[in-house]
Amino acid sequence: MRNILVNGSKRTPLEKQPIEIVERKGVGHPDSMCDAIMDQVSVELSKAYLKEFDGILHHNTDKSLLVAGDVECKFGGGDVNEPMLLIFGDRATFGAEGKEIPVEDIAINTAKKWLKENLRFVDPEKHMKYQVAIRHGSQGLTDIFKRNECMFGANDTSAAVGYAPLTRTENMVLNTERYVNSKDFKKRFPAGGEDVKVMGYKNGNVLNLTVAMAFVDRFVDSVKDYMRKKAEMQADVQEWANKQSTFDKVNVFINTADMEGRGLDGIYLSVLGTSADGADSGQVGRGNKVNGVISLNRPIGTEAAAGKNPVNHVGKIYNALTHQIARKICEEVPEVAETCVWLLSQIGKPIDQPAIAAAQVVMNEGCELSKVQGRINEVIDAELASIEDFCEQLTYGRISVW
Repeated sequence: MRNILVNGSKRTPLEKQPIEIVERKGVGHPDSMCDAIMDQVSVELSKAYLKEFDGILHHNTDKSLLVAGDVECKFGGGDVNEPMLLIFGDRATFGAEGKEIPVEDIAINTAKKWLKENLRFVDPEKHMKYQVAIRHGSQGLTDIFKRNECMFGANDTSAAVGYAPLTRTENMVLNTERYVNSKDFKKRFPAGGEDVKVMGYKNGNVLNLTVAMAFVDRFVDSVKDYMRKKAEMQADVQEWANKQSTFDKVNVFINTADMEGRGLDGIYLSVLGTSADGADSGQVGRGNKVNGVISLNRPIGTEAAAGKNPVNHVGKIYNALTHQIARKICEEVPEVAETCVWLLSQIGKPIDQPAIAAAQVVMNEGCELSKVQGRINEVIDAELASIEDFCEQLTYGRISVW
């Protein structure tokens, strides 16, 4: 029997609250780059372990720092004076049973491949340097992987929280970033870099979307040209947002710090399409939460999921699973208007047996919790019972954690 607790809440669902603030960092944001690359390193290490040992060995590559480079932006195309530096950190298993795993090569090659596939103007050989500071795991945490148990024990005593459903604001912020970073948008507006941040602010039934986007200087001839291109992009995003939303009004703003009359200093230019090329550093865990947004009105855990191992690190597993459980509750129990789900692990105990699995639900008007409580319990229990399948999805990177 699992320790499952379901209770009700009288709070107003976030969708019906007057004020909401939501953020999304795009693929070229330095924090997103760290999250995405380090999680992919975990995926590639997991594949290597499975190939050599038929099982995933201890590793956590959830520590990383992207140090900004140095560039000189110029109209028509600037120069990279100093490349960015990506530092890989934390722990991994370098070998077992007489076989070695090339952890350093896997980390660097994974980063190069990701950069090539996701950032149009970053040459992973010229524009990035790499420093691997991944060390061997501790004896205690490594030993958990050696125990002959059908279910791994949690590697930490940790808690996570997830929620559902996403509000209109959360969906609009998420989809706005995806739209401006889509291949179609970049084809029509190549000056728009991949470093995008979208901040949504809902006030009543009006949504304000502030977009920060690093322009690529090779596509900009002058301040006047920059302002014209920015106006065209803003009009395009405004038109798209008007078609997508059900708000009374959506206001779109792009690069609001720009100031004409200050030359290059008054506009948001980059050489490579990311502020990491010369302005802003990044870290794992400072970006989006596992559901893709940073929602300031919601409960948020403190664990960084990206890069943690997918079979016993509850900082990753529970972070993602709480959101999936919350979504399943809302899908399978339509009487529920909104729910938050908490999972708490106890180090060494099986990950499918959390110390507590709790759901707090807000019911739709006229619906009673007592009539659906059993169904909610069944959803939670079923998701925990199939946690091995869920971990497999994480192992192969089929579930995004940023």
